[in-house]
Amino acid sequence: MSYRKTLKLVCGLAGSSAVLVFAAAAADSRGYFGELRVEAASRWSKFTVLQAAQPAWTPANHTPAPTGHAWDFNWDKRDPSVLTNGKKKESSTEDPSSEQDNGKPKATRNILLIRHSQYNLSGISDKERILTPLGREQAEFTGTRLAELGLKYDVLIHSSMARATETANIISKHLSGVELVSCDLLREGAPIEPVPPVTHWKPDAVQYHEDGARIEAAFRRYIHRADAKQKEDSYEVIVCHANVIRYFVCRALQFPPEGWLRMGLNNGSITWLTIRPSGRVALRTMGDAGFMPPDKLTRT
Repeated sequence: MSYRKTLKLVCGLAGSSAVLVFAAAAADSRGYFGELRVEAASRWSKFTVLQAAQPAWTPANHTPAPTGHAWDFNWDKRDPSVLTNGKKKESSTEDPSSEQDNGKPKATRNILLIRHSQYNLSGISDKERILTPLGREQAEFTGTRLAELGLKYDVLIHSSMARATETANIISKHLSGVELVSCDLLREGAPIEPVPPVTHWKPDAVQYHEDGARIEAAFRRYIHRADAKQKEDSYEVIVCHANVIRYFVCRALQFPPEGWLRMGLNNGSITWLTIRPSGRVALRTMGDAGFMPPDKLTRT
């Protein structure tokens, strides 16, 4: 019996990828595929061995396994089912579930995080790091985009750093009647040591310690579900910085916060977080700058 016929018989009886791997490898090494051109035979043999070595397809081994913890619905410490305010009930017959329902948030908060526009990198002090002509143009594009969305904005909050303040002032011209508020907590900084580490940017431990606490305080102040007294959905614009925004996104989505530096943001881009009354959080857009012409895009 020829070797080729023996190979077919063995593979047909065994039905095993391991046997096929062994037989194909042996045939190739002994030159039994000599009638084919050498180069083609080599490619066929290698492909067959690799293909046979793959495990059989099953739904189980093609489904990623969960790697994190379950969603924490009380991430902002405002879950009404957990909150206790220590107030004395007026009547012993009062229904606890009714009290809880009255304290439940009913509105959705929309937080639009804007990264400041391009600025003068050669400036030594913050006051000298003002927007470039292109940066001012970018802010106009962002303001126009926000106005075109047709949303009823409640407030425009901005970092007190010069580049964020200037960006917010330009955007404000497109959002007539929206209150403008400055906040020191939103200033740029080093929120947490990134993983994996990078070589081009290495703040010292003290900066992480100080900036991290401040940026976390900003997150707790601005990123949370609506208060129970809020009746309508809200839209709030926050103009700040790339590090702050990326940290906010990781924290709000309950991703590892040390992964913040794995993302990038264009100048003047829009990142939109939606926070439901239940505590669920959705990222509607991340660093959207598609409303700008390609030649106006920067990431400085």
